[in-house]
This record gives sequence, structure tokens and C-alpha cells, in this order.
Amino acid sequence: MNNVEPRKSYTTSSKAPSVGAGDPLVDVLRLLRTQEVVPARVHAAAPWAVRFDPHTHVKLGVVLDGECWMSLDGCEPVLLRQGDFFLLNDPPSYTLAGTPDPAPDQAVGFRESASDGEVRLGSEADEDTYVCCIDFVFEEANASVLFDVLPPVVLVRAGDPRGALLGNLSALTVAEMESAGVGRTLVLEHLARLILVHMLRVHAEGTERPVGWLGALVQDGIGAALRAMHADVGRRWTLDELAAVGHMSRSAFAAAFKARVGTAPLTYLIEWRMSLARDALRSDTRSISELAAATGYESESAFSTAFRRVVGTSPRYFRDEARAAETAPRPGAR
Repeated sequence: MNNVEPRKSYTTSSKAPSVGAGDPLVDVLRLLRTQEVVPARVHAAAPWAVRFDPHTHVKLGVVLDGECWMSLDGCEPVLLRQGDFFLLNDPPSYTLAGTPDPAPDQAVGFRESASDGEVRLGSEADEDTYVCCIDFVFEEANASVLFDVLPPVVLVRAGDPRGALLGNLSALTVAEMESAGVGRTLVLEHLARLILVHMLRVHAEGTERPVGWLGALVQDGIGAALRAMHADVGRRWTLDELAAVGHMSRSAFAAAFKARVGTAPLTYLIEWRMSLARDALRSDTRSISELAAATGYESESAFSTAFRRVVGTSPRYFRDEARAAETAPRPGAR
């Protein structure tokens, strides 16, 4: 590229992502860094309703037995049947209930009513509904990279052949939730991530493919170019080279990429480089000149110019502010 600018929870951790892991979905999930995976279960007998607080990241759920109505604030109720999976992106307060319009005083708050991540409503003998959920808490700084390309709700119905593997994964996940086996937290963490990846795959491959990098991954030409950029983020890509990777003409590739991803190819590359750079500046030990070279810039000054244009501050200022925030005492801490 010639002068192109370039409650009870299970806590997890991971290192800063390597520059250019190669698979855009893997790259993004590594960048997000899962902080917590929080399981929740609801056993219920009619009539029942459970109110959940807003959640700032991603929530996954599956109806294991019976059926229920899901009502997000401001949206029409959705009927979920046995075997249906749902993904909620940054959901507002919402209700799971046995009817589409439970009385306001009927719903119990999950947080207030849960014991060890579980709520039981009604007698066990009359139980007709069993729902399991998993809350993901990601590192906030990079969360928009995934959340901006997801709709508020993703549903995978029980009869969807693309979701067959989800049933197997949910059986294993629920077994771990209900067990006290050695290594339970680690198994739950990995199973939850597998379910999330499969939900994202099904969403990307749906008939109404999402706009953005996630939906573009399943398109041969555009997806190949995206994978090439992620695999070698430090290369000075040109538009002609990316079009060749996608087996398209330059003009057709540029138009198709922008229509599908929502931005021009080289703009996407610059923004992804800056996402990696922001993450590295928060937690990495590389110098700014080393980071510049790793992200495809010939000099520290060229990198700093591109960083300032995208982020709004210089890399040094960003790094100093981020690290100061890391060491600052948290509100309420002693």
C-alpha cells in the first residue's frame, strides 16, 4: 500500500491478541477478551414470569423444556419453544414468562430471587418450563467491534438444520451447570464460547445476512479478502491486491466490499489496525515504533498520524491515559 494510511461468575483472562491471527471472527473474540461467563437457570410452573436487568454485553439462552414468551422493553413478545436458542445483544430489561402479557406484579426479579444462579417458581412436580442462560461480560474497550454488527436479537429455531450442533453443546453445558465436577468452571467457559461462535455462524449464514464484516465472511470474494487482511495485517495492501485475492476486478471489489461491509476496503484495514493498536497500547510492552511496524507503517510518525486521525489522540497520550486508568483506585475501593 503506497502511503495508504494505514452474581456468581467464572472469571477468565487471556493475553493481548497477536497482530493478525487470520480468522476475523477469532481475531474479534480475542480482542474482546471474555471477562466473565455467568450462568443462569429458570425452572418454572405456570403461571410465572421472571424479570431480568439490562445487560451491557451478550446473553445466550436456550429453552430446554416447555415454552415461554420473551418480552424486551419496547418490543413485541416473542414465543420461544423447546430447542430454540436466542442471543441478545446489549439487551434492555426483559421478561421471560409463561404468557405474552403477565401482570406487572407477577414478575419476580431474577437477581433478587436467584439462589446459586437459579430461580424456581412453583412446585417442582408441576414444572413445565426450563430455560438456561449465559451472560458474557467482555472487556468494554473493544466491545463495539462485535456489537455494532449484531442485531438486538438473534434466534435459532429448533428446526433449523444449521443449529443442530447447538443442541449437543447445550446438553453438555446444562450438565456442567448442574454438576459439581472438577474443572466445572473451565468447561463451562469453553462450552459457552463454542455456543457463541455457533450462534454467530448461524447468524452470518442466514438468509438475511447481516451488513458488516460478520456477514461478509461467508461471501467468497469479500470473505477471502477479509481473511487475507486479518492474516497479514502488517502488509502494505493495495486495492488491486485485495481485489485479486477476491478474484474480482478492482472496481467490482471496491463496490461489493463497501456494500457488504459498510466501509471501503482500505478504510476497514486502517480501522482494524487501530483497534489492534489501541488494545496493544493498553496492555502490551511493545514500543510505539515496534507497534507501527507490526501494523504496516513505515515509520512511527506515519502510524501516529493515522492513529490520531482514527482515535483522536496521539498513541503516547492514549497509552498514558489508559495505563493511568488501570492503576487508578476504583470507586468505593479501600
